Amino acid sequence: MKLWILRHGEAQGHAAQDSLRELTDHGREQVLRSAAHLLGEPLTVLFASPYVRAQQTAGIVHEALALERPIVTVPWLTPETDPGEVISQLDALAEDNVLLVSHQPLVGALVGLLENGHLKTPRAMDTASLAVLEGEWPLAGLLTVKAVHHA
Repeated sequence: MKLWILRHGEAQGHAAQDSLRELTDHGREQVLRSAAHLLGEPLTVLFASPYVRAQQTAGIVHEALALERPIVTVPWLTPETDPGEVISQLDALAEDNVLLVSHQPLVGALVGLLENGHLKTPRAMDTASLAVLEGEWPLAGLLTVKAVHHA
């Protein structure tokens, strides 16, 4: 399995609700730089948080890579989701080449859990950071971080 975990690009500081914050122009540029690392990769599915900034990030990546399958919006990629829940969802879906677009603190905690098997050492993930993980199965401690690209 190959798994890419992308934090959304830079977003506005304020909105009526956190879930409504939109990407800034700089955030859009960051996402395009991160998307360049995905060119030629065998992505089969793109899952994204329902929050506006994650949807915009996923849309930019989807368009830049000319992906055929539509973006799949899921409720289990919001900022406060338990990383174990994400792993359970990935296990149940049994997809091989997955891109997740989400938020901190989830993305850092998820990368740390998949790599180390615990939540004690989350990975630093700036806006539009892209982590690349590989392994046989999406279980805690069983994936290896191959790279982390910072936009």
